[in-house]
Amino acid sequence: MSTLASRNLGVRIAGIQVVSKLDLAIRPGEFWGLLGPNGIGKTTLLKCMAGLHEAAAGEVLLESRNIAELPRRLLARHIGMLQQHTVYVFDSSVLQTALTGRHPHLGYWEREGPRDFELADAALRAVDLDGFGERSVTGLSGGEARRLAFATLLVQAPEIMLLDEPTNHLDLRHQVRMMGMIRKRCTEGASGALAALHDINLAARYCSHVVMLFGNGDWCAGPTLDMLSESSLERLYRCPVERLESAHGPRFHPVSR
Repeated sequence: MSTLASRNLGVRIAGIQVVSKLDLAIRPGEFWGLLGPNGIGKTTLLKCMAGLHEAAAGEVLLESRNIAELPRRLLARHIGMLQQHTVYVFDSSVLQTALTGRHPHLGYWEREGPRDFELADAALRAVDLDGFGERSVTGLSGGEARRLAFATLLVQAPEIMLLDEPTNHLDLRHQVRMMGMIRKRCTEGASGALAALHDINLAARYCSHVVMLFGNGDWCAGPTLDMLSESSLERLYRCPVERLESAHGPRFHPVSR
């Protein structure tokens, strides 16, 4: 199983220093939450870890190999990314879209086989889209489109999942269900994950580790229960935060001034 790691990584966009000297390793079995305020560069960091944004310094490694030197097709067999926004421009069926997740694993002229269809059907069932196979993607609601994008990632079955606000457009039930599926894949050792999140309590409930981006390249990272505190979150969001204990662990709430 593959580990995705950054070494002395510096990331910039539009004059903003997202991180400086970031040393991070995403291993199968770990579910990392990526936290920070709007515009801090969470999406840019995810894209850099996926090889879609050039690093300003340092490198990103897949099993000790610089991803900038690896073919995209090879990377796609190991790394999958759920983008922040899900937009389907071209008409296609839900099933055919889910099957695109298998393309990195097929030969250039190879067609999907029975096993690929089995994986796609299972993924659609997992995200409550069973029975949607022949529907057009252009007729899906925002939440349905989001679930299809995640199903496509499940069909791809990468060892490392990079997820940009995975619960976008989802109702409460499907937020919990998606976060549970991500955590299950990680705890079973099938994947490691790094997910940009805005809901602190989802991170506290589901993530084994978190990375916090404070701005000007400053960051900190570690096990979730060690990292999440009233003081660290107040520094992160510049907002008073109260910690409450529950049967499922700590919960954090903003405090009105």
